[in-house]
Amino acid sequence: MPQPFSQGSQLKKRTSVLVFLKGTTAPIVLYVDNPTELYEELAQILRVNSPTPKLIEKNTNGPVKKVCIQSTQICAVALQDEQYL
Repeated sequence: MPQPFSQGSQLKKRTSVLVFLKGTTAPIVLYVDNPTELYEELAQILRVNSPTPKLIEKNTNGPVKKVCIQSTQICAVALQDEQYL
């Protein structure tokens, strides 16, 4: 049976950016200081839909420390809220 949270524990929320790449089933989950800004940057790249590839390199705060993605390989981006202790 699950134990209830103690009164001292507080659930916190963090937002990650999910980057879906062509030919993959699972997204890359990125934790950054300003997830909305990264989301908007990647969404703008999708809106422009340029056939010329652009290399996107980002430092992140989570398990993935640095990522490098070719712009033409991105097919979707999303923001995800996660709760943690």
